[in-house]
Amino acid sequence: MTEVVQPPETQPTIRVIAMPTDTNPAGDIFGGWLMSQMDLAAGTIAARYSKGRASTVFVDGIQFHKPVSVGDEVSLYAEMEKVGRTSMKIKVRVWSRARHQEDSKPVTEGVFTFVALDENARPRPVNGEA
Repeated sequence: MTEVVQPPETQPTIRVIAMPTDTNPAGDIFGGWLMSQMDLAAGTIAARYSKGRASTVFVDGIQFHKPVSVGDEVSLYAEMEKVGRTSMKIKVRVWSRARHQEDSKPVTEGVFTFVALDENARPRPVNGEA
């Protein structure tokens, strides 16, 4: 029996359509494009949580499970995994759905570490306290 995997019940952090300009030489969506979308989703969570500027400092364990095709609706779900004094680890899971279908499939996941930054681009406490 095949396990049915469902996307998260929360709203996606970002939803975007994969376009022809985003393809690699094999005709699938370029992994770098997908990683940039993941970074944007994680950055959205980092900025909201830290209430200010935050920067990517580390990306861990990106796994590409299935290819994304041109025209797919790509939904990125980002959630806080861990908060340190100046850093935040954010897990991003990516699902895709062909535009003419109802079922989504998990395609990529990874963990992004961000550091909260002050006005001089130096690390600052996530909670804003000195």
